[in-house]
Amino acid sequence: MSELLLQIRNATKIYAQRASGGEKRQVIALDRFNLNIPHRPATITTIAGESGSGKTTLANVILGFTEITSGQIIYDGLDMAQANAQQRQEYRRQVQAVFQDPFGVYNPFYRVGHVFDMVTSNFKLAKSKSQARDMVEESLNVVGLHGEDVLRKYPHQLSGGQRQRIMMARAYMVKPKLIVADEPVSMVDASLRASILDVMIRLRDSGISFIYITHDLSTAYQIGDQIFILYQGGIAETGDTVRVINQPHHPYVQLLINSVPIPDPDIKWEGTIELPAEEEMRTSEKPGCRFYPRCPDKMPRCLDGLPPLYKVDEANHLASCFLYNEKPEAAFG
Repeated sequence: MSELLLQIRNATKIYAQRASGGEKRQVIALDRFNLNIPHRPATITTIAGESGSGKTTLANVILGFTEITSGQIIYDGLDMAQANAQQRQEYRRQVQAVFQDPFGVYNPFYRVGHVFDMVTSNFKLAKSKSQARDMVEESLNVVGLHGEDVLRKYPHQLSGGQRQRIMMARAYMVKPKLIVADEPVSMVDASLRASILDVMIRLRDSGISFIYITHDLSTAYQIGDQIFILYQGGIAETGDTVRVINQPHHPYVQLLINSVPIPDPDIKWEGTIELPAEEEMRTSEKPGCRFYPRCPDKMPRCLDGLPPLYKVDEANHLASCFLYNEKPEAAFG
């Protein structure tokens, strides 16, 4: 067994796109992304960033929905590009997903119990119907629900919070090692978010790691162990979640944190943001820093190439910015 549960090495995803004038160009959705998640202890790794930063592309790559253009996805020491059909089936069991829309994942013609029936059948989890019922009830109890209350209902008869917790229960039932949660609370009422985040923390404490994808830094701050903040497909900054949010180093992350309004009606927000042409630096023909058009600290060398990740302090806090070029570069093994 490898010491690392999941290792992503230089994962890159490039899409071909036709510009308005008919000219083809390559748009970099994910650029040389690196990530390590250990077997133990289980952790919640947050992937944060604005819309279009590459968060969902990363989720699709990890789940196998999208093939990477280059790089490696290594699970428990196995390069998934070399995996056979049986190994891929086991990977799908051990790496589960919870999606953003708590209604779109259901077939409205079936009762909620059908979700669990499919999982039990596809992964051959139970030898009898009674064992299957016990497994479903156990999974629902973990997320604070009971089978008699939800299994006979149709999806539209449940609240958004209930539907999302059922998706957590479905993922838990197969006893995964990793759950990829793509914005699981963004479409849920604020009053219900805490219950879903609490479920994630309890599952982590039971030994299941999470990749938590979000644009909400407040929830990342509450539950995340480590954080990766993306900008236009690349890592802007990464490290311990509390340290990165409290002490941001990359100019983009500083702008992101400073944009959060202070909850005081007597303090006016006077910031102004001028946005450049959309994705100006995102094509493969543009070698420089993606944040250059918006950066208040831009330098001529920023256009020469994408800056590496520098160690900005002793706690494995990394930032991709030439402002820290006197610091040692990070190495991913």
